[in-house]
Amino acid sequence: MADRLSAREAAAAVTDDFTELPTRIREPVPDGPLHWPGYDAAHTRAAGRTGERESVICGTARIGGTEAVVAAFEFGFLGGSLGERTGDRLEAAYVHARAHRLPVVVLVATGGSRMQEGMLALTQLQRLARESALTREAGLPQIAVVRDPTTGGGWATLGAGADVVLALPGAQVGFAGSRVRPVDADPAAYTAEAQVAAGAADALVRPEELRETLGHWLRLLTRPSTTPAAPPLPLGARDLPATGWEAVRRARAPERPRATAYLDAYFTSRVTIGGDRCGGTDPGGMVCGFGEHEGRTVAYAAQTGAATRPAGYRTAARLVRLADRLGIPVLTLVDTPGAANDAEAERQGAGPAIADLFGAVASARTPVTTLVVGEGGSGGALALAAPGNTWATPDSYFSVIAPELAAAILKRPPQEAETTADRLRVRPQDLVELGVVRGIVGQAGRPVPSP
Repeated sequence: MADRLSAREAAAAVTDDFTELPTRIREPVPDGPLHWPGYDAAHTRAAGRTGERESVICGTARIGGTEAVVAAFEFGFLGGSLGERTGDRLEAAYVHARAHRLPVVVLVATGGSRMQEGMLALTQLQRLARESALTREAGLPQIAVVRDPTTGGGWATLGAGADVVLALPGAQVGFAGSRVRPVDADPAAYTAEAQVAAGAADALVRPEELRETLGHWLRLLTRPSTTPAAPPLPLGARDLPATGWEAVRRARAPERPRATAYLDAYFTSRVTIGGDRCGGTDPGGMVCGFGEHEGRTVAYAAQTGAATRPAGYRTAARLVRLADRLGIPVLTLVDTPGAANDAEAERQGAGPAIADLFGAVASARTPVTTLVVGEGGSGGALALAAPGNTWATPDSYFSVIAPELAAAILKRPPQEAETTADRLRVRPQDLVELGVVRGIVGQAGRPVPSP
């Protein structure tokens, strides 16, 4: 279940040595900027109950050996609401993070903006969005832990706007709080579980696992490198196919190693990001995240052998852009018969999603390495491939279109799909000769390539 810890308890649960940052005290105005009757009294009662002077505490700490700026919300202080002085503290924390090149971790538990400060409270969201954007531009990672509850503007800025969003099981998470949503609204839609399922949060993490999980994420996200990722060794066949159709059959064979096998062999540990932040996930078609390979961090986006859906392409584009900002090299694994082509995929924006991934890979400054491990089906596969740094396994193929579809378009009988595969020159060795791929990994008699 979600926690209801105080801000200091939440910070202590995940850090080793939390040290609060100095706070600039805004000159108080009687009953606040709107002179709201009873606001001072409410403020005094909240301070008495919690021992805090505001709804957030900010400091520096080590989490799993990585130093970070940590902000923890105190829900017991006026519902963890955001006011001007909350904004002061959070702004100072982000400024400190940029000045000292530290990642930011926010433990969110808030009901939203503080009504007693009106629009001045609401505009703190713009203030926080700017601080987050500046921190993103500085190449520093931001991780949010959404606690119970996380609603309103706190969710729509510090929560959902983070690079990685971890959610506590059972937490109420959503833009609309329980008192402002429609009376007939399904409460299950406003939960941490629902946000993960919709791709708005990356993972559910139990409270007892949060310290270790945060430490793992921080280690991975704070190790930039300019060295390209080496392509993985082949896990399947080592000999080359004699014909194009043989290449197609081998790539489609059920026993041929898939992405999970390659990722498990390549990384000593890894974490996943989940979802495209647009309401979609594609766990059956694309898996993305960060892992440790030979002591350094490599980001990965891997097709799983199924048709890739629009959410899968958007998640991969999100991964590439995040890795690019953090200076982390990227490994992509190509393995798909093609992009999903059903009517629902079109309604979900298949074309724009593929275009977005093409653009993310093309514009990445961090090195991207690609290995074709199975089927390379048309543009739906090429969108994930690194121009000039793509490799192939002996049991893979890459084609402008599936041989059967090519034969149908050319009005040839189905039995000519085999000869069409030869004419398309889809074998790994054909791709090398054509200059489409740099080489074939692990081919007998040839050294394993280095990037």
